[in-house]
Amino acid sequence: MSTADEPEETVWQGKYIAAKKRGRWEYVSRVRGIRAAVILAVEDGHILLVEQYRVPLGMPCLELPAGLVGDQDDPDEEVLDAAGRELEEETGWRADRLEIAGEFFSSPGMVSEHFTLVRASGLTRTGPGGGTDGEDITVYRVPLAELSGFVEKRRSAGVGIDVRIMGLLLAGEFGCVVDG
Repeated sequence: MSTADEPEETVWQGKYIAAKKRGRWEYVSRVRGIRAAVILAVEDGHILLVEQYRVPLGMPCLELPAGLVGDQDDPDEEVLDAAGRELEEETGWRADRLEIAGEFFSSPGMVSEHFTLVRASGLTRTGPGGGTDGEDITVYRVPLAELSGFVEKRRSAGVGIDVRIMGLLLAGEFGCVVDG
């Protein structure tokens, strides 16, 4: 019998995540069909990034803006609606256009979670951002040409760097166009 054929067991479940076991594998998944949207907001040679304290890391983390789809007690919420809401809440910027760039898996050996990458364009500043109550998000609008140095400064300041930032750094390293 392969691991894929073995029954899935829920070991523990909270409001947002569940610890599960299938054969010898232990992993974490989202509950109630909640998904995540990650927003790539790049325009005019700049990218919007956010930094917030992450309890599992025990430190702040530099990330692309992101949020949960369907966590507002709306199981039918659309990915693009959630992405637009989260972008404005977290960064204080609104996008005229949002488009899905694909589905990706965060850490497939440990979590079943996947996220939808959403490209945001036609950006307009609407407020300071910072998230909802208790999120305490710091917003950065960073020139793409200075991204590598900016990331290293944050890392040197004791900030964790989300793995999705690596994709941006590699794109710049290999001369790929992120803006436009």
